[in-house]
Amino acid sequence: MKNDATPSNLAITSAPFCQKREESMGKNRLKTVAIIPAYNEEASIAKVIIRTRKHVDSVIVCDDGSTDLTFKIAEALNARVVRHAEKRGKGEALRTLSKEVLELRPEIVITLDGDGQHDPDAIPSLLKPIEAGESDVVVGSRYVDGGKMNAPLYRRFGLRLVNSLFRRLAGGLIRDTQSGFRAYSQKAFEFLIQCDAKGYGIEGEQLVLANRNGLRVMEVPISIRYSSLSTDSKKSPFLHGTELLSTLFRLATEERPLRYLALPGVGLICVGIGLGMYFLWLSNLTQHFSIPVALFTAGTLLLGLLSFIAGITLHVLNRVNEKLTRFHEYLERANSK
Repeated sequence: MKNDATPSNLAITSAPFCQKREESMGKNRLKTVAIIPAYNEEASIAKVIIRTRKHVDSVIVCDDGSTDLTFKIAEALNARVVRHAEKRGKGEALRTLSKEVLELRPEIVITLDGDGQHDPDAIPSLLKPIEAGESDVVVGSRYVDGGKMNAPLYRRFGLRLVNSLFRRLAGGLIRDTQSGFRAYSQKAFEFLIQCDAKGYGIEGEQLVLANRNGLRVMEVPISIRYSSLSTDSKKSPFLHGTELLSTLFRLATEERPLRYLALPGVGLICVGIGLGMYFLWLSNLTQHFSIPVALFTAGTLLLGLLSFIAGITLHVLNRVNEKLTRFHEYLERANSK
């Protein structure tokens, strides 16, 4: 098996069960593959693998630098296992898993977490819309009719806030932008795995990218449980929220640079001009040069100017990229004729 990661950073195990099952299918493509990023999930990973295997043709686990027995348990259960030598984040784990998926070229890819919060028995409901040709991406949602969640209050509040912000960038239709329980057609998966987020922000970024490129996304109800998980969140709520907000800010400035960079830049420039006029008036009135006011005025004007220039530059680059994409599509259509 080929992999571009160095041996010191990545270990790969091709389990006998997976090999036999894949070989038994001959040269035909696998229909469904489930990928599971996991970090210190020794208490839950066995149950997740066993229950997931009932609904898919192959299970691949990425042990993202666990310090417990996650890797050995997954390996003992004959799952196909990829291992990071150190923790890299959920986004990086999914990218590592994608390399394994691209070798198998399945028709549908399922993603779910290894901590047991997702119910593998809901996988068939995620597969149906893609099998019927109704959707490219199916999100298991806590917020549509029939969905359930028993999360603590602070998590509910944080999720609703983050969902409302990501939803604006993702077209406003998907209610659960942070659910990691999803199904992808092969085309959608190969496209969406190109996201840049290294951590939990990858889920929101995928939906923004899907909306930008016209992929069909729909939600189906699922139940997510937190109270009975064997371990709590591997990252503090503050760090988790900061990671999501940083991804959100990056996406917002990339998607709508005029609104989120150029326009605020104009506002800061106007404030700076107002401060400058106040500085001149104060200096003339008191015959005193106020260094704090001067520095604040200069800083506001500089920040506003940089924000405005960055917004205009990104807007122009986006327009050029759109034109290049359309030209590339035109060439592909012309060559196919």
